Amino acid sequence: MHTPADAAHEPLPESRPATVVREAREDDWPSIWPIVEEVVRAADTFAYDPAMTEVDARAAWLAAPERVVVAVRDGAVVGTANMYPNRPGPGSHVASGSIMVDRAVRGTGAGRALVEDMIGWAGGQGYAAIQFNAVVDTNASAVHLYESLGFVTLGVAPGAFRHPELGDVGLRIMWRELRA
Repeated sequence: MHTPADAAHEPLPESRPATVVREAREDDWPSIWPIVEEVVRAADTFAYDPAMTEVDARAAWLAAPERVVVAVRDGAVVGTANMYPNRPGPGSHVASGSIMVDRAVRGTGAGRALVEDMIGWAGGQGYAAIQFNAVVDTNASAVHLYESLGFVTLGVAPGAFRHPELGDVGLRIMWRELRA
């Protein structure tokens, strides 16, 4: 028989707050911008101009992509992703995108939820694969996440990214097939 005293000595099941990925709305921008701003200003994982203005960031993040989503936990936006064809015309059968997660929740599954959503969306749209063109080689958590979801590194452009602390580091091209 299980007693309350027994329960006090049993390990608690691992619990993470539920992350819901949904389409972004115009009124999400005030919650998306701080995430994008922090990532862009840090200049250590994305090849965006660290001096990018909010107006330019909004245009780049919301206007051009085919799809923009947010990751939400307990009613708060904790991450965002945009998705689009990797190239126009003959290259439009391969998807690409960008994923950004609030620093406070990195490593808790929000990024995984966004990438899994992207994989499902791209497959559902008939894309043959997903290609990330510029994964900073020193962004070990992103590389590990992508590899755990079936992405492979096709190659590394050595020294193609100027890291603010580490100097010139490589940029990976990462790929995941979607069609069997």
